[in-house]
Amino acid sequence: MSEINNALEEIKRGADEVLVEAELEALVASGKRLKVKAGFDPTAPDLHLGHTVLINKMRQFQMLGHEVVFLIGDFTGMIGDPTGKSATRPPLTREQIADNARTYKEQIFKILDPEKTTVAFNSEWCEQLGAAGMLKLASHQTVARMLERDDFKKRYAANQSIAIHEFMYPLVQGYDSVALECDIELGGTDQRFNLLMGRELQKDYGQKPQVVITMPLLEGLDGVQKMSKSLGNYIGITDAPGEMFQKMVSIPDSLMWRYFELLSFRPLNEIDALKTSVEQGANPRDIKIELAREIVARFHGEEAAANAHKGAGNIVKDGEIPEDCPEVEVALEGVEQLPIGRILNQSNLATNSAQAKDMLKNGRVKVDWQVIEPSLMLGKGEYVIQAGKKKIAKVMIV
Repeated sequence: MSEINNALEEIKRGADEVLVEAELEALVASGKRLKVKAGFDPTAPDLHLGHTVLINKMRQFQMLGHEVVFLIGDFTGMIGDPTGKSATRPPLTREQIADNARTYKEQIFKILDPEKTTVAFNSEWCEQLGAAGMLKLASHQTVARMLERDDFKKRYAANQSIAIHEFMYPLVQGYDSVALECDIELGGTDQRFNLLMGRELQKDYGQKPQVVITMPLLEGLDGVQKMSKSLGNYIGITDAPGEMFQKMVSIPDSLMWRYFELLSFRPLNEIDALKTSVEQGANPRDIKIELAREIVARFHGEEAAANAHKGAGNIVKDGEIPEDCPEVEVALEGVEQLPIGRILNQSNLATNSAQAKDMLKNGRVKVDWQVIEPSLMLGKGEYVIQAGKKKIAKVMIV
């Protein structure tokens, strides 16, 4: 029984919600080799660590002996996922989808075991449905049910257009679970409606409904917004080792344990031991360095991880910090955030306000290796700030 409990603890690690938990327990107790899928629309060529939260969970299922299906939504990508969107999302072309899917396949096997992974494309069964099949699929849901979905509800209330094809997206995603006869589907918390649609359609098609496991959306380097390339707060899995290392070390202390829980492959008891060490006085930065080395090693190898912290002045562009890099402290003084221009002045990265303004205007300032907007505000945390080609400092805002 303890083996089943250990498996359940690993499966539920970091999960936001399990629907339905009793069904998951029954599946694990059955000893059956489960079919677990997660779908990814190939909307961009590169993955970041936020995407890997689901892929890490798939790896955990692999380690427990189950079958995982990495589903590439080449058909749904041509519809455009409306989740969280305030306007109709532009669909991708077949060429864009094919190019992005190719890079996905190259990147996921840095985490998943290729021998135990099925890569599927939902065009395989969706295109076979044809017009008549799509109409039949649409008959399984009502407009009222679709308008229960939060983003559709908001757009409808605001008198913003909702294209008919957007209603098809959750139906087609749900049909993927029917076609694959999934036992479990993984997805982000923003996909809850779509994932539950899979359960409903499986019932309609006479199948046992899948268990749904939702995973949190990983916050980015700012510790507030979800990790996103468009927001510039991401850590790409193709980032250079030094850049990846420094980004990981720069995350706010408050976010460190969430990253450990969702990104690390360390056993939970090891993470608990690290928490205890911090409570007893260990420097959180040292713990973040351990996590950074683990992540760099996963994507670039052990040698790269061992050397990622090293650097010299002329290779700052590669994300490496000079060993003599100054460390400065900037006080918030009763406010929650400070403008980046003021931080440049207080950390001696700019000689005066005019110089700070000029560097910001010309895109010559980077925070954690990303060019930032002149209006950027920063709160508590540790940041690597580069001003111009040569000035760089580790800035602790307290």
